[in-house]
Amino acid sequence: MAPASWELIWHYAMICTKYDTLAKWVTPMQKPTKTMRLKSAGESSVRPHATLRPKNQKIKILYQISQAISGNLNLEDVLNEIINLVTDVTRGDSCLLYLLDQDNEELVLRASKNPHPKIIGRIKVRLGEGITGWVAEKKQPVVIHKNASNDPRFKLFHNLPEDRYQAFMSVPVISRDEVIGVINVQHRNPHRHVPSEKTLLVTIANQVGGAIENAHLYEEARRKAIQLETISNVSQTITSNHFLDEILQLIVGMMAETMNSPICSIMLLDEKGEELEIKATQTLSPAYSLKPNIKVRRSLLGRVVKERKPLVIRNVTQEKGYTYPELARQEGLRSLVSVPLIVKDSVIGVFNLYSSQERKFSREEMQLLTSVANQAAVAIQNTKLMSETITMREALKTRKIVERAKGILLREEQLTEASAYRRIQQKSMKLRKSMREISEAIVLAAEVKGKN
Repeated sequence: MAPASWELIWHYAMICTKYDTLAKWVTPMQKPTKTMRLKSAGESSVRPHATLRPKNQKIKILYQISQAISGNLNLEDVLNEIINLVTDVTRGDSCLLYLLDQDNEELVLRASKNPHPKIIGRIKVRLGEGITGWVAEKKQPVVIHKNASNDPRFKLFHNLPEDRYQAFMSVPVISRDEVIGVINVQHRNPHRHVPSEKTLLVTIANQVGGAIENAHLYEEARRKAIQLETISNVSQTITSNHFLDEILQLIVGMMAETMNSPICSIMLLDEKGEELEIKATQTLSPAYSLKPNIKVRRSLLGRVVKERKPLVIRNVTQEKGYTYPELARQEGLRSLVSVPLIVKDSVIGVFNLYSSQERKFSREEMQLLTSVANQAAVAIQNTKLMSETITMREALKTRKIVERAKGILLREEQLTEASAYRRIQQKSMKLRKSMREISEAIVLAAEVKGKN
């Protein structure tokens, strides 16, 4: 081999190995001696290839990571790309990715190699619980070659087929020295994980931590932007010229879309304050929209009215005291949050929002619901006041017309004030017309007679 070729090999090796093993084998720019050339077919020729192979694989994987998730801020896409990459690299039969919910201090299954639409987001483990929780708590990988279920830390989820696999490798996903998730790789049959497999998985977990965190922050920012837009839209709706029924209908529609809710409703107290009646809902289900009024004294929603604070139910189909569990099962409802509608320290109703899966509502979501409920309460109160004002105005006009008609009867027929009033009242009952209409007829007749 020509000396120039050896120099090229040297430069390539230095780049790939970061001046480690091969730096000790050949000094920089040193031309091979005759002895080196004679050994090229022996053991020394194998050593650089053995060192380069894992290094090259690591570089290739890092490049694949950057290509797959660079610039992608959609959290679901990022998680799925990670699952595909890990599965391709480890050749595992299963790959599960959990993310840490810091508010609840639990790990939530967010992505998997095998589609699990019914359990994604529902499988949860506490920190320190099971192998996954142990890895997150200790920030250390776990490698089990066979009989993973025999490990004392193992926790079985019956609805996860992967939990019956033999081999198990789990590594923490870390960003800024904090655990944000865990990646699990499983094999159906016993599998001896060589050190390079563990190293590669740890490398992937360390590299994708930042991408997951960025995507998560983007999702939160996008969600907050949607919430602010919803509040703005609700405010514009309330100040519009729509009638109250239309305003309430628009509000529940916007909130159902924002919160991805199958049913959202506004219920108002009756005049006696004893029952809650549905005034607006976006659902097309007649079973829900036509259900009977709910008694305040004997219901969970009544507790929201009496205690004047929000109520969250994790699963309405299993909650003791929930009025319509069968209807909830029929409509596929699970979690419920109910917020009181309060105006001037008085509760006038409740704002209800359901989810199709068990759900914990975040602090931001509760703030959004409370804000919208307050705005809806103001809209209801303003409409009520406006209605009362119009009623009072009309009543005043009616009184003035009746007084004019009484004056005419007093003057023309020499009746007393009481007799004139009874005359108008009797005519109203006999002709089935309002006293205002009778009075207007008397005034009109007097005006016509005066002109003649």
